[in-house]
Amino acid sequence: MSLVDYAVSGAVAQITLNRPPVNALDSELIADIDAAITQAEDPAIRAVVINGTKHFAAGADITRFVDAFDSEDSEPQASGLGAVIFRLEGLQKPTIAAISGYALGGGLELAMGADFRYLADDAKVGQPEILLGIIPGAGGTQRLARIIGFQKAKALIFSGRHIGADEAEVLGLADKVVAPEALLETALADAAQFTMGPTRAYWAVKKAMGAGYGLSIESALGVEREAFEEVFATDDAKTGILAFVNKEKPDFSGK
Repeated sequence: MSLVDYAVSGAVAQITLNRPPVNALDSELIADIDAAITQAEDPAIRAVVINGTKHFAAGADITRFVDAFDSEDSEPQASGLGAVIFRLEGLQKPTIAAISGYALGGGLELAMGADFRYLADDAKVGQPEILLGIIPGAGGTQRLARIIGFQKAKALIFSGRHIGADEAEVLGLADKVVAPEALLETALADAAQFTMGPTRAYWAVKKAMGAGYGLSIESALGVEREAFEEVFATDDAKTGILAFVNKEKPDFSGK
């Protein structure tokens, strides 16, 4: 993985995009992110932080879009990136995107695949594809609407504008805003806290909320019930319930 650094501290995996100067998303970087996600599927990893060097990711490598016009065998990166984001979203453990600098276009789409987004207070995010005469193609029109609401997402995508961290927090796109020098430390510390929790229950929440979104209430409650029954059979459920009854602090194993 020449363009992604993968590190593990305790049960936290850190995936760092490292394609200077702005982590433009080309096929090689996307493949390296995919490989890092595969490593993070290890059950010993119980939380993941994804970040970038200087910038999180300032969007797709637009020069590759030009190539796509001239070759029948070449196409924009949206389909490959979308599949990687879907894999990130499906990791069975909590994930945090720590955003410094720019997270634009595909970069913001990647960040929206994480459970939470922490922004440096000088970060800029947005979906500027409309300014190129195209639209987000790796989940931006769908995930942004689910995170900040349909009409606000439409307005942001129509404008193509970059927004600051404070506005992103007001919209609900940023879960935390911190000083740049504290960004990674905060994300890693919170991820470490997740590693001490009931990992399979976190996954059950992700699965129930993700699969139930947009369904009728009856169908969504069925999804929740199925997830509840699965997690109730885990070791951590027994640990947590017995600890509560015995007035003890639970020691969750993630199993």
